Amino acid sequence: MRGKRWHRCAPTCDDSRMDATTDDTTLLPDRPLTDPRRPVALVVGVIATVLFVGLRFAVELSGSAPLPIDQAWDDAMSALANPVGVIVAWVPAIVGGTIGMIVIGVATTIVFLVVRRPWDALNVAASIALVVLIGAPLAAVIARSRPADSLAETVATSFPSGHTAVATTIAVTLALILRRRWVWVVGAAWVVLMMWSRTYLHAHWLSDVVAGFLEGVAVATLVWALVEVWRVRRAQRLTRASD
Repeated sequence: MRGKRWHRCAPTCDDSRMDATTDDTTLLPDRPLTDPRRPVALVVGVIATVLFVGLRFAVELSGSAPLPIDQAWDDAMSALANPVGVIVAWVPAIVGGTIGMIVIGVATTIVFLVVRRPWDALNVAASIALVVLIGAPLAAVIARSRPADSLAETVATSFPSGHTAVATTIAVTLALILRRRWVWVVGAAWVVLMMWSRTYLHAHWLSDVVAGFLEGVAVATLVWALVEVWRVRRAQRLTRASD
């Protein structure tokens, strides 16, 4: 049995770096069985969750009214308003809207499936689904009104920012999966642009977009860590079975 296994894997297979994305151990040899980022992701996810819950209660204790910093930020955005800024702000608002995020999420999931990375496809799909399932009911429960001078949405509720939550979730998830510095940089820039856009258009209060950011970080890091644990355990079972 051991001889047959060595004949199938050599010279491209290394047990310490076997990937469990498929039963073929020669696929994705760069995917290690152990990843030191997992405990870090868990810690970051827990911290983001605690901060998100704390902000949620702060908003609820205020009667869902804007916090002092919310009104100050909204006034600052009004003072900086100009036609060019509004046009620029609408770009992430449209791209990161419901339809845009569905297209991006489905397309990303399909790409990972096509290149035979189903674990990564699962990661993306599960993260986006979970962040929506958390944010939508929570917004309905808190029922916070949007700024009165909103240039975008005037219906639905404000806390947390769904645009920001989904944008953050996708950015962090892809950065963790692809493990490239430029992905982190582009993702961070996109999230900051989205947060600015939502407040510049007065679609959300500052605390709304901060909550969306925290929600996205929490979901992306925790889902990624859990999927990785599942993947590694399966890889270990495959290794033991092949022995």
